[in-house]
Amino acid sequence: METKVLVAYASKYGATAEIAEKIGEVMRGAGLQVDVSPVKEVKDIKPYGAVVLGTAAYIFKWRKDAVKFLKANEEALSGMPVWLFMSGPAGEGDPVELLEGKVVPEKMKPVLERINPVDLAVFHGVIDFDKMNIIERQMMKMVKSPAGDYRDWNAITNWAKGIAERLKG
Repeated sequence: METKVLVAYASKYGATAEIAEKIGEVMRGAGLQVDVSPVKEVKDIKPYGAVVLGTAAYIFKWRKDAVKFLKANEEALSGMPVWLFMSGPAGEGDPVELLEGKVVPEKMKPVLERINPVDLAVFHGVIDFDKMNIIERQMMKMVKSPAGDYRDWNAITNWAKGIAERLKG
């Protein structure tokens, strides 16, 4: 039986949601059965044989609904292949370096050790000051985050193809 894949995401302004949709599209194109959904709308992961979870990251923090999902489903997730991605850093260069290596929040490290994801990818995000409140704008300016869409669609597509190959293999 074909593995059914859940691509769930926690997005604040939509950039992470668009990445999740692209991952789902690539995996469907490879012949997999994929559902793409906001993480807060996922009620049951039992129908799935694999999960891809994406979260936006702001100031080294993951979205609360993604953290809640991982904690609530930790036992089930530890028994299946799981891929994680985060989006957030803006600007030129390696996204992990832009995060100063702070990819996994300290509180989440024990949870991820138990889930043991296949991979954790970090993708560039989008900084759109028009969508942010004044406090967020000030924080982004303080850390000198440049406005713009820095997502690397080739990197995202290739990552999704790799997941599809592994699941179909």
